[in-house]
Amino acid sequence: MYIKKYWLPLFFAAFVSPAYADILVILPESGAMARASENIKRGFLSAYAASGSQEKIIFADSTKNSMDYIFKKKVNNKIKLVVGPLARTDIDAVMQLEPKLPVLALNDVNQHAENVWQFSLSKQHDAAALTKLLKNDRVKKLWVLRETSTEAATELFMQALSVEFGSEIQIIDTLPKKFSRKQGLLLLGHHQWIQQLGELPEKKVYATPLSIEQGQTIPLGLSFCDTPALYNGQWVDLIEAYKEQPENMAFQRLLAFGGDAWTITQYLLSNQNQQETSFVGRTGAISFKDNKIFRQPTCYQQQEHGIQILK
Repeated sequence: MYIKKYWLPLFFAAFVSPAYADILVILPESGAMARASENIKRGFLSAYAASGSQEKIIFADSTKNSMDYIFKKKVNNKIKLVVGPLARTDIDAVMQLEPKLPVLALNDVNQHAENVWQFSLSKQHDAAALTKLLKNDRVKKLWVLRETSTEAATELFMQALSVEFGSEIQIIDTLPKKFSRKQGLLLLGHHQWIQQLGELPEKKVYATPLSIEQGQTIPLGLSFCDTPALYNGQWVDLIEAYKEQPENMAFQRLLAFGGDAWTITQYLLSNQNQQETSFVGRTGAISFKDNKIFRQPTCYQQQEHGIQILK
């Protein structure tokens, strides 16, 4: 989906002795989250290398060690910031430790703690971006057609959308033949399923990133909100990394997420007293406020001449 422009060679000088570490990154190296963790790490290191930073980085395995153990053994006066952990239970454990140095947690939990920033590919952020798009299109009632067997994968998004958009959401079983100007249609399913639906209306039809696949045709008029780094080539640190998994956009999003985690790390290192800022990141527009990090994905529409950004 992205346009290739430039590439800066990677220098994996980040793997250094713990004695010289300034940044501690806590990620699982095995188990159910290991594959996602590996892509986040690759994205993080790619952005680190491209930045030319002189900070030193070490890694700690959250699979084999508790948060209490890692903080006691790895955090010393040379560590300026902790990135991670990824699992929500580990983030809860970190909060209970009441860390004195900044921690950039790579997921979101229900509670908050001083010095712990939460950054994630939250379904709430995805739902908020889609809701903004729906309101811009003056959609008052949203029909949702969901592929069978994807209920579990889309349930968190549906819950977040119900909160963001409101009660005017109706689940339907078949593709409607027509709908009014104030109605919209959300398709929740994989690309192949959407292709099997047949001809779709060309206005006020929406989807989620679940429906977008590398190299596959997007129906004309379909609107969606996604990670911008997948659709342009401005992030030179990601281009070569994407080549290793060109067909898997889900893991490409994790690479972009890791890259943004490094950018946020740089900000927290140099602006520990500043509470509000914003920048355009690989995963969307990123903003900081009151120890919270918000992400707004970019919204797009498939038009006759290709995918266009929706303002």
